[in-house]
Amino acid sequence: MTRVFSGVKPTGHLTLGNYLGAMRRWAEVDQHRSEALFCVVDLHALTVAHDPARVRRLSRQAATLLLAAGVDPRLCTVFVQSHVDEHARLSYLLECVATDGEMRRMIQYKEKAARERERGGSLRLSLLTYPVLMAADILAYNADEVPVGDDQAQHVELARDLAVRFNQRYGHTFVVPRATPPQVAARVMNLQDPASKMGKSDDSGPGIVYLLDEPDAVRRKVMRAVTDSGREVEYDPEGRPGIANLLEILAACTNGNPESLASVYESYGALKKDTADAVVEVLRPVQARHRELCADPAYVEGVLRDGAEKARAMARPTVDTAYRAIGLLPPVPEPAALNAVS
Repeated sequence: MTRVFSGVKPTGHLTLGNYLGAMRRWAEVDQHRSEALFCVVDLHALTVAHDPARVRRLSRQAATLLLAAGVDPRLCTVFVQSHVDEHARLSYLLECVATDGEMRRMIQYKEKAARERERGGSLRLSLLTYPVLMAADILAYNADEVPVGDDQAQHVELARDLAVRFNQRYGHTFVVPRATPPQVAARVMNLQDPASKMGKSDDSGPGIVYLLDEPDAVRRKVMRAVTDSGREVEYDPEGRPGIANLLEILAACTNGNPESLASVYESYGALKKDTADAVVEVLRPVQARHRELCADPAYVEGVLRDGAEKARAMARPTVDTAYRAIGLLPPVPEPAALNAVS
């Protein structure tokens, strides 16, 4: 069976972009057709300045929202990255295979480094090397597919390159994964800046619809979305990105086609109203289930505990094989273990 791995980073409150671009597909498609693992990648949240209490709080919230979105622990494995040591173990080995040039060519590193420099902050080494940790996340489980938005495709390509290089140098160890982007709304854009992704760690709150936004807040943000010059509703992502973004969001929410939907509307106002209504309806069951799960924290904790145990059992054989392949001496068994064998 095909194995799928993907995750969410707890650097901010999850957004409509996270849901339409990834989480809904995980729940509706991936967990039913594959052996799927979905992870809260909390180690990645440490690459920039952060509040430890906030990271813990957002990690729990992200896990709860994964379940609320329909990710079912009976069908897949749901866990927190830092609960499985194999991620960090394998990351260092892959750092010994990756090159400095590869890291510095990563588009997200360039963008994030530029923002940190503008703020006058210093860059953490982990910001440069976190794509290697992401590769370890994927390769530890021998994942065949990684469902990601197009902004993460370069990182999956790095994972492929590192897997091939490791296999060639040290013997076949890893499955070479491939990225599988969604067909519609692969990259939901900021409603106030349609040239930028709707990112959860962005400071532009008015342009971001969060999964836990109240309906009135959702409608207000969508109705105030930046549009384009002119009056005709056309699907033109290059020339009219604001309208194209609204059409893609509406299409994703209604299982429609953005080009076809464009022909239905004669005004921006009508498009915005229907888009706002569609987003509210898509989020309604997620928010209701989230409230139920928050009232039962023991259930969420149990899911994460069981998920980490399953993930650990799946990753450890591969990571142990990688340790042997690269030339590391196996640990010496405890005397009790030796006596048991004899």
